Amino acid sequence: MCGIVGAVAQRDIAEILLEGLRRLEYRGYDSAGLAVVDSEGHMTRVRRLGKVQMLAQAVEEQPLHGGTGIAHTRWATHGEPSESNAHPHVSEHIVVVHNGIIENHEPLRALLQSRGYVFVTETDTEVIAHLVHWELEQGGTLREAVLRAIPQLRGAYGTVIMDTRDPGTLLAARSGSPLVIGLGMGENFIASDQLALLPVTRRFIFLKEGDIAEVTRRSVVIFDKSGAEVKRQEIESNLQYDAGDKGIYRHYMQKEIFEQPNAIKNTLTGRISHGEVDLSELGPNANEMLAQVEHIQIVACGTSYNSGMVSRYWFEALAGVPCDVEIASEFRYRKSAVRRNSLMITLSQSGETADTLAALRLSKELGYLGSLAICNVPGSSLVRESDLALMTKAGTEIGVASTKAFTTQLTVLLMLVAKLARLKGQDASIEHDIVHGLQALPNRIEQMLSQDKRIEQLAERFSDKHHALFLGRGDPVSDRYGRGAEAERDLLHSRGSLCGGRA
Repeated sequence: MCGIVGAVAQRDIAEILLEGLRRLEYRGYDSAGLAVVDSEGHMTRVRRLGKVQMLAQAVEEQPLHGGTGIAHTRWATHGEPSESNAHPHVSEHIVVVHNGIIENHEPLRALLQSRGYVFVTETDTEVIAHLVHWELEQGGTLREAVLRAIPQLRGAYGTVIMDTRDPGTLLAARSGSPLVIGLGMGENFIASDQLALLPVTRRFIFLKEGDIAEVTRRSVVIFDKSGAEVKRQEIESNLQYDAGDKGIYRHYMQKEIFEQPNAIKNTLTGRISHGEVDLSELGPNANEMLAQVEHIQIVACGTSYNSGMVSRYWFEALAGVPCDVEIASEFRYRKSAVRRNSLMITLSQSGETADTLAALRLSKELGYLGSLAICNVPGSSLVRESDLALMTKAGTEIGVASTKAFTTQLTVLLMLVAKLARLKGQDASIEHDIVHGLQALPNRIEQMLSQDKRIEQLAERFSDKHHALFLGRGDPVSDRYGRGAEAERDLLHSRGSLCGGRA
């Protein structure tokens, strides 16, 4: 859940870094920090436990000048939440921020300690800083040192590295955790999410797995995992950051609950024609692939997994296609048998969920008929690496508990069910009923939301409770989604059970 922002420019970039971190606050974090280097190589680092606002206040008291810098929001994994464990981390003149986990940090720590390095934090990130410093001491440029250091790391991570002796250059490396390059005029940027960079650019390069990028004000040079220089596609983003203002709502989750009718309207726009579902956006060869489908394997994590579980009932009951759903982390670590003509469907709001991406890559080795991603972020890794993709068009979701991302996923899945039902020769009334229901859905949700005062009164009756039991039958939304939302949002102990099963 960490966030990264980096910038190389002629102007002071502290406020750009801070604004980028603000736009990544939805990811969750416990501390934040930044480091800025001026043209003379003088580095200033500020870190704070708590909110980005506390970091911003500290920067106001200690203005930072310089055109090269990196910033980070941390969700503690190795080491407790503390100012000393907050990023960026340093090893003399090497400065590092990092998302993810370095799985072999303990043997690397021991190796580096044997070389005389002293560790001052409990984090795995400090290993990267010392390792790059060691490699740089062996000779060569920062780029060469990073190219030698990165293959020694094991795990899923994204990292950005700078050298105060070489102001004006950032090195970024991606291995299982997303990084995107933002392209400006005489300035360039790096982030873990393009949302962080929308105030300064609309032009992006998404790093691929194993890429290492050298970023200066005037150039971006990318190397693949073998060290060979490669070209990556530049993408013009039309993504809108429309969620920054809560407006009349108390919090983002409430705002996004009330955005669901419009979000679903956006999801449906251009996809229903003459009473039928129109998914021509999938391309000219999609019908041929979908017509061959004899089985569907859905893989996802979190709320997206819940969406998949709901749709399993639909695929089997309405389209007549057998469907299995599995949590991505389980799928990727077990040996599985692939059904004949099985379509792999992956679900992810961000398109960067590490386990889901790993499961997609594994499916290509296992011999699935094809892959289809259902995602909210065009240009994300999941979309780029899948054969087919459908966008949910939910807009930015900042609330911790998923709302409109969940309901728009279900909307897309139901349209896909209708499409498959037609291709499989099911009764035409099935698609007719689905289309009719989907067209009515936004108004139905608006009617339900108009009862918010009554819902609030009902909620008051449970405000002093410490436990919740969710019961349901059929699709598991009442169980898994309700239980997960309660636990995530209210820190309320909750348990779910299907009616007919033993609680």
